[in-house]
Amino acid sequence: MSTTTLIGLAVILVAIIYTATMYNRLVTLRNRFKNGFAQIDVQLQRRHDLIPNLVEAAKAYLTHEQETLTRVIEARNQAVVAKKSAAENPADGQRIGKLSSAENMLTRALAGFYAVSENYPDLKANQTIQQLMEELSSTENKVAFARQAYNDSVMTYNTYREQFPSNILAGMFAFKPSQPLELENPEARQAPKVSF
Repeated sequence: MSTTTLIGLAVILVAIIYTATMYNRLVTLRNRFKNGFAQIDVQLQRRHDLIPNLVEAAKAYLTHEQETLTRVIEARNQAVVAKKSAAENPADGQRIGKLSSAENMLTRALAGFYAVSENYPDLKANQTIQQLMEELSSTENKVAFARQAYNDSVMTYNTYREQFPSNILAGMFAFKPSQPLELENPEARQAPKVSF
């Protein structure tokens, strides 16, 4: 073999290795943000499971506030559906956007519940209600941490897939951009505060 042929083969081999490395990096980053979403999914499931217990425990005290309780349950049900949809394909930006909207509605409904509960001293004094509210507050913090880790992974993935030359490979192999899980308004960015 001639030197030119060997150099040509070496260049082709280096190009193949470089392309495979870029592809593998894209796969790794995509799997990392999918794993990040799985962590959010676990915490949201816990949040969604706590809410019906809280509403059920509060029903006896909030007999004149059925609309508030109904709003919380409806928002929770919409959030559960959006979470299931997003969990099927966390790489789908539209599903993540719908989950963000549904979770924002749930946060606003819970804020309304907390505001109403302030007017019922017996409700605030109930041990079961206190425990559920503490667990929900703790879960809100865990959701925030998991969301931050997910959003960081999404940003790393999106940045890498947009950089040259990996953007060419990402386009060829349909590595779509992902969307961070965001809250719509600044008030919803904070976990509800409960005082007894």
